[in-house]
Amino acid sequence: MESQVRGGTRWKRFALVMVPSVAATAAIGIGLAQGALAASFSVSGVDFKVTADRLEGDDLLQYGSIATGTDLEGNKAAHPVVVSGFSHAEIYNMCQSVVTPKVPFFGNITMTLNAGGGGDPVKADNIYLDVSQLDTDAEFKNIDIGVAAGEGSANGKTKMQGNATPKSNPYGFAQRAEHATLKNVEQRAWATTAGSFKLSGLKLRLSTGANECQLKH
Repeated sequence: MESQVRGGTRWKRFALVMVPSVAATAAIGIGLAQGALAASFSVSGVDFKVTADRLEGDDLLQYGSIATGTDLEGNKAAHPVVVSGFSHAEIYNMCQSVVTPKVPFFGNITMTLNAGGGGDPVKADNIYLDVSQLDTDAEFKNIDIGVAAGEGSANGKTKMQGNATPKSNPYGFAQRAEHATLKNVEQRAWATTAGSFKLSGLKLRLSTGANECQLKH
């Protein structure tokens, strides 16, 4: 069974798969036991943007949750997100940008990461993404819509992230698919965790102003 979707996604929609990003370079190459990652950290006061030409992901599990943390003034904040988990994902021509506003003497500062170009994609295992917005063309293979989140993926390779956390209801709405293909991806996210991350051709740049990633097509 295949389904094609195009358009923007918000909190009340769970029809699209989210694309991975490099939330922290410390996650690169770290393997975590059993491939189950607990999302117990607090998210930063700024979100980040990711674009990619294409994502290929296996064993999708997708459900709603809440990302908590503080804003840049230190006030408590909570963000409704869609958590998307994959047992394995490959991302082609990925760009991630983070804008830090109001830096003294500089104003806005943008950090940009590029990887996975030249035919050698970014590769990630046991990856989970907390995403608030997505625009893409999506195609799913063997998709189940409306399963309970706690059931995990059909083959059991992808499970709920931190099953014990009250932020995600194991009886809540979820969808899963054997494989997902996304093209022309543009998203905003609050966090990404992964058991392993391999970034070919990684380039990190800083610039003044708000210079976020843009699709090239």
